[in-house]
Amino acid sequence: MVQDMQLAGCSVTTQSQYLGAVRRLSRFVGRSPDRITENQLRNYFLYLKNERKLAPGTLKVAYHGIRFFYTHTVKRDWATLTRLRVPKQRKLPAVLSVEEVWQLIGAVKTVHNRIFFQTIYLLGLRLQEASHLQVGDIDAKRRLVHVHQGKGSRDRYVPLPDKLLPVLRDYWRTHRDPKWIFPTIDRKRSQSTGAPLRRAGVQACISRVVEGLQWAKRGISTHTLRHSYATHLLEGGVNLRTIQKYLGHSSITTTMVYLHLTTQGEEQARAVINQLLR
Repeated sequence: MVQDMQLAGCSVTTQSQYLGAVRRLSRFVGRSPDRITENQLRNYFLYLKNERKLAPGTLKVAYHGIRFFYTHTVKRDWATLTRLRVPKQRKLPAVLSVEEVWQLIGAVKTVHNRIFFQTIYLLGLRLQEASHLQVGDIDAKRRLVHVHQGKGSRDRYVPLPDKLLPVLRDYWRTHRDPKWIFPTIDRKRSQSTGAPLRRAGVQACISRVVEGLQWAKRGISTHTLRHSYATHLLEGGVNLRTIQKYLGHSSITTTMVYLHLTTQGEEQARAVINQLLR
């Protein structure tokens, strides 16, 4: 299955999520996935929807991962694979104010995580894009960052804020990894392991910080910093097309969600409405 996903061009994150979906199915049924019947698969999906009551996004990942396995790796011509429909999510993402972003970043105790979250916010990156930033991706002369590992294998350039450059340089001098800006650090030897920063450690860190700030019920994650970046650019007057380019969205429709997250122009709109209805 890993080989099939690699040939299909799936990202490392997608591969991990799809493998996890098939593993959970196998554990639920108690059999190897190539020996599972269609009725067992049907019961598993009903369990996820009716008993686990998974959110649409989580259910979608489970469905697509399992469908990939049974349409590419162990081919099964099952009607269940074509009938399942996952309702589209219409929930708006969580967004922090500028002050709240810096409050969150300031609450991070470890230096490498604090600078990592600062980089995600100031460049509008996804977690994997930030963890795979390389030394050669920083164009100091043109004040640009070359972003690899983008969704859909799309590279892009984003502006490098003046104040972030010296921060990244100072941090890099603490480990001097020849490739990665944010490598995983061996705590015993206090040096780089030669691998990029691990996703699990970053997620655990932000969970602790959010819990400490008593923001747990707000649905804040690492990705919230990227949403906040886009919203703050929009509120600052940057047009949607430019924000689309910086975020690496293939469609402007995806970027337009940030129109619902900003209050820019609402006071003027209210004044016009009141004038019309007076």
